[in-house]
Amino acid sequence: MHRRSPRILQAAALALIATATIAGSSLAAGKPGYPDRVSWGGISWQVKTSNAAVGPGPNVFSSSNVSVAAGDKLHLQIQKDSSGRWTTAEIIGPTSYGYGTYTFTVGSPVNALDRNVVLGLFTWSDRAPYAHREIDFEAARWGNAADTTNAQFVVQPYDVTGHLVRFDATAAVRTKQQFTWSAGRASFLSTNADTGAEIYRYTYTGADVPKPGDERVHLNLWLFGGAAPSNGAPVDVVIESFQFAP
Repeated sequence: MHRRSPRILQAAALALIATATIAGSSLAAGKPGYPDRVSWGGISWQVKTSNAAVGPGPNVFSSSNVSVAAGDKLHLQIQKDSSGRWTTAEIIGPTSYGYGTYTFTVGSPVNALDRNVVLGLFTWSDRAPYAHREIDFEAARWGNAADTTNAQFVVQPYDVTGHLVRFDATAAVRTKQQFTWSAGRASFLSTNADTGAEIYRYTYTGADVPKPGDERVHLNLWLFGGAAPSNGAPVDVVIESFQFAP
């Protein structure tokens, strides 16, 4: 699913969610097979679980790796289960937002992730048209510890010229990763969440920019190729907020 790979006011965002949910009950019903949910940012998110390795990765996904701590901070973790398997984390939003600005505030330094770890903040549809309507921010070195870049913006499919750009996410502890999606255009921006300083900016325009439909917001933390963290240590990434502005 990868290697590819990739607050307007809260009340306004929640109102938009409610409207979209009513309009698209099939989306609101949730993805079959994922009954576990977590409440974060005023939204009920599905939690991905699997008994066997599945994509991306492939990895085993566990609800025990998703939690919300004080201050409404989402924790996504990678850790071993009781059988010694490495397990990963993913949550799925309730509805399609469509065109607008998606902003994720990350409370952990993304440049410190192990070379085998991938953090994904993205839109995704289970249906194939428009490359699964996928637009990504991904923090990853894809197994290459020597890579001087550690993050990327992507408009899927990633292997089309101009669809993927790599950059250095810097050592900032807190960052904002943002993309604005509109007809024929995807504009990306990475900033230091404490100072507002720009880290990287990129815009892709073209008729092949996905059109909105049944995509949802996903956040995940997983292992490239299903390989264990090279340092053998569990991983905990904090996401402070997700905001959408139409």
